Formats: sequence, C-alpha cells, structure tokens
Amino acid sequence: MYITLINSIYTPNTIPIQIYQMGKSLHPIFCIFLSLLTISYAQDCNTYRFSNNNVYATCITLPVLNSQLHWNYHSTNATVNVAYRQTGVTNSQWVAWALNVGGSGMVGAQALVGLVSSNGSVQAYTSSVTGYGTGLQPTRLSFDVPRVTAEMVNGDVVIYATLVLPSGRTSFNQVWQVGPVSDGAPSIHQMGSANRNSVGTVDFATGQTSADSGNTGGSRRHRRNTHGVLNALSWGVMMPMGAMAARYLKVFKAANPAWFYIHVTCQASAYIIGVAGWATGLKLGSGSTGIHYGTHRNIGIALFTLGTIQAFALLLRPKPDNKYRFYWNIYHHSIGYTVILLSIINVFKGFDILDPEKKWKKAYIGILIFLVVSTLILEAYTWFIVLKRKQEEKREYPSNGYNQSA
Repeated sequence: MYITLINSIYTPNTIPIQIYQMGKSLHPIFCIFLSLLTISYAQDCNTYRFSNNNVYATCITLPVLNSQLHWNYHSTNATVNVAYRQTGVTNSQWVAWALNVGGSGMVGAQALVGLVSSNGSVQAYTSSVTGYGTGLQPTRLSFDVPRVTAEMVNGDVVIYATLVLPSGRTSFNQVWQVGPVSDGAPSIHQMGSANRNSVGTVDFATGQTSADSGNTGGSRRHRRNTHGVLNALSWGVMMPMGAMAARYLKVFKAANPAWFYIHVTCQASAYIIGVAGWATGLKLGSGSTGIHYGTHRNIGIALFTLGTIQAFALLLRPKPDNKYRFYWNIYHHSIGYTVILLSIINVFKGFDILDPEKKWKKAYIGILIFLVVSTLILEAYTWFIVLKRKQEEKREYPSNGYNQSA
C-alpha cells in the first residue's frame, strides 16, 4: 500500500527524476524496516495477540529458546490458565513446557507437549517425565489438567491449558524445551547452552520468575565450568609447557639439572589438577543419567590412564648410562606426546559441550598459537646450538686418523 500511495502521488512529472528514483529505491528498505519493526513488536509478550483473542494478565519472555509464557491465575479455585508460545517452529518438531513439582530440571517434570506433524497439524497432550530416556509418551500428570490444546500460527506453536495447581502452591520450578520429531515421535533435543539452560522458577500468584532455580541447575552448571577450567588448564596448557621445559631447557648446560625439576614439577601439578578435573567429570556423568558424550568421556579415561602410567615412569626411570634407558626414552616420549595431542583434542570437545562464550575458546586458541610459535622458535634455536657444538667438537677433536699431540 505504501508503494502504491507513493507512486500515485509522486511521479516523474511532478518531482525531479533524481528524487523520484531515490524514493523508488528506498521502497524496499522502508518495507524491510516495517517488517523488522512488526516482528520486534510481535516478540513482545505484552503486545502479542492470540488467534482465539484470549487475554492474559501476566506474561514473561523466557530467557532462552525464543519462548514466552502467558497466564491468568485464579486464587478462588487454585487454577491457572496458561499459554506457552514457542516461536520459529517448523514442521516435524515438538515443543514442551513443564512444571517440576518435587524437584528441578527434566526428571520429574510434568509436561504439556505440542507435537507438530509433517503437514503442520499440532497434537497437544500431557506427559510425565520419569527419566532422561523418555520419549514424551502421552501420560497423565501428577495434577489435574482439565484442558490442553495447541495450534500453529505463522511458525509459532501455542499450547493452551488449564492447570489445577497441586497442594495449593503457586511457585514451581519450570522447564521448557524444543526438539525434532522422528517417525511421528519426539526425538532427543539438542544439547547446546540454550537447551541446557531452559530451566527456572515461576510464581503464578506474584508473577515473579527467575532464570534458574539456583539449586540443582546452578550447582550442575558450576560443576561443568569447574570441570572445564581444571582440565583445560592441566591437560591443555600445563602438560605442553612441561614438555617444552624438558625439550628446550636441557640444551643449556647451565640449566642442568634444573630443567628436570621444572619438568617434573609442572607435569606433576598438571596431573594432580587433571585428576581433580577428571573426578569432577565422573561426578557430572553419574548425575546426568541418559546424557552421554562418548568421545569426550573415552578420551578423558585414556588421558587419565596414560597420565597415571607417566607418573609411574618417574619411579622406573633408569640411569642415563643404563642399557635400557634408550627404550625407556621411547616409551616416555611416545606416551607424553600422545597425552598432549589427546588433551588438546578433548579440550575442544569440551568447548563444544559446554558451549561457553566465544571469548574463552578464542583465548585457548590464542594460548595454543603462542605455544606453537614458541615451540618453532625454540626448536630452531635448539638445533642451531646442537649443530654449533658439533662443529666446535670437530674442530677441537679432528678425526684425521692419528693423534697430533703424540
């Protein structure tokens, strides 16, 4: 309509041709601006208009997964009418919003599910989540749900329901999620940071909400971060630095035997910190039944095993003139460099799982670049010194077939 109006009022006959062409070129930009403005307006939960003209007194925009929760609380009969809205949904996806009456997180959640079929129709039902291996099968909830329906409008799925709040309570832990549909049934959702952080609390009476319950979810996140920091520092940074100390300090005669003690101190500290990080990972795994990161876990076990073998290598270290020292060196160096390579790989696997802010991954990449550049410089300098010493030895002890001083 805007373009038609402009063209009907302003033509090349009534205004200069340059202005006309400028206005014509601005039409698409203006329309895009209007579209973006409309979308932004629609995303505000206070201004959203439902297709059934329902009006809700309270609404919140949930912090992740582009979703909103609207509700009307009725204190007289302890019920609440809710509308959960998930934006940007495509066919063959499912969405869910749930209350966890007795705990927090996924296990124990009493969910409202909207299952979008391949033709765009939406099936609404309830599902009680009893474990991480759930398929969100239709089941009754621990409290009454007299009504549950769902619809899909312009890529938004809205689940409508009436809940009879249990035990007269108004404050609960809440969970929301979105995932794919496979063969007509819900499949496991993604494990990115948004999906893992889709937990919080809601009080239907006061309208107060929080992004996290502050108990289980916050504690688990803290353990994940601790696990990541400990392992990135130990296996991913200190281990390579300890190897560099052994490789490049011993070329200096004045550094003997200091290089050995620096190497042992650095590697022993890295191993101790790494074991603490490994134990934290085991605790996370035992508390997250049904969530598996097989490659990351297996590499972690391999690192712990090889690191332990390296620790015992110190006790089995032969004297420099021992005939078995050559074989010990091969064993020690092979395992050491394998540990470093696996450590770096697993740190990046951990970044993919934790999905932290990009600055942390960039910081670790920066550390690796620094270590690689330092290694190249020190390697070149080491060979320079070694070759120079060999030349000096040849000049001092020439192999001309007889002893000139005789």
